[in-house]
Amino acid sequence: MSIRPVKSVSNSRPTMEGAGVHLHRVFGFGDPSMTDPFLMMDDFRNDVPEHYAAGFPWHPHRGIETITYVLAGSVDHADSLGNAGTLGPGSVQWMTAGSGILHQEMPKGDAAGRMHGFQLWANLPARDKMTAPRYQDIVGEDIPERIDDDGTTIRVIVGDWRGIAGPVDGIAAEPQYLDVCIPANTTKRIPVDAWRTAFAYIFEGSADFRNASKPVGVRVEKEIKGEELHLRDLSGNRTLVVFDTGDEIHVTSGEEGVRFLLISGRPIQEPVAWHGPIVMNTRSEIEQAMDELQNGTFIRG
Repeated sequence: MSIRPVKSVSNSRPTMEGAGVHLHRVFGFGDPSMTDPFLMMDDFRNDVPEHYAAGFPWHPHRGIETITYVLAGSVDHADSLGNAGTLGPGSVQWMTAGSGILHQEMPKGDAAGRMHGFQLWANLPARDKMTAPRYQDIVGEDIPERIDDDGTTIRVIVGDWRGIAGPVDGIAAEPQYLDVCIPANTTKRIPVDAWRTAFAYIFEGSADFRNASKPVGVRVEKEIKGEELHLRDLSGNRTLVVFDTGDEIHVTSGEEGVRFLLISGRPIQEPVAWHGPIVMNTRSEIEQAMDELQNGTFIRG
C-alpha cells in the first residue's frame, strides 16, 4: 500500500451567496483540474439566523450535480419540476441538474439558531450534461454507519466502505463521500482507490495527515459556552487537505479526536466552461443556456 502525500492545505474563505447567506467557500471558481470531478464546496455553518435566513432563492442549474449534507438545522427546497421537501439533520440530497432545473433552498436553524451543512458540486461529463434532472433525497436514518473496533465512526453517504454501500447511487463521477469521526490519539489508515481524486475537509478536532516522511497538522479547537457548541477559528479550522496519488490515507487524531469529510471521485478530464451554477464544456453552450434562460426555454420537457 502507498500512502497518499498531501498535495495542498488551505483554509476556506468567508463569502456571501444567495440572498446574503454568510458561508465559507472551501474551494471553487479556480482551477477545476485541482479537484476534478468536483467543482465547488461550501461550508454553511452559522449560528446567527440573520446571516442565513434569506437563503438561496430561485436560481438555475445545468450540467452539474449538487450534493447537500445537513448536520444541524434544516433546509426547505423546491424546484421547477414540482419537487419540494425538507432536509433535516443528518440527511443528504443529491440533485442531478442535467439539462436544467430552477431550484431554491431556504435554510432554517435549530432551536439554538444553529445551521450547519455542506454543499458540494460535482461535474457531469459531456455525455450526461443534458440528461433528465433527478433527485435522491435521503433521510439521516437511512445513511449506514460503521463503528470500528478503535471507536472510529464512518457514515457512508455515497460509495462503498468495507462492504457497506451508501444509499445514493448512479452518480457519473463514481464518488465516495464519507463522514469520518476518529477518537482521540488514534491512527487510522483509510484505503482510497488510486485512480480517484481525493480530499479531506476537517471541521472538528485535530489531526496529522502523513505527508510522505513528515505529518501535516490540521487543528480545530472546540469551545463550550453554556449548552452551545461553538467552533473557534484557530490554525486549521475549516481546512481543506488535498491528497496526491496513492491508495491509502494515513491520519492520526489529536487529543480531542477529529471529524472530517473524506471525498473522492473519478476525474472527468474534460474542458470546463463555467457561468455560476451552469457548467458546460464550451462557451457557446454557456451562451445557449443564457439565451434559453431569457426566452423561457431553459427547462426541457
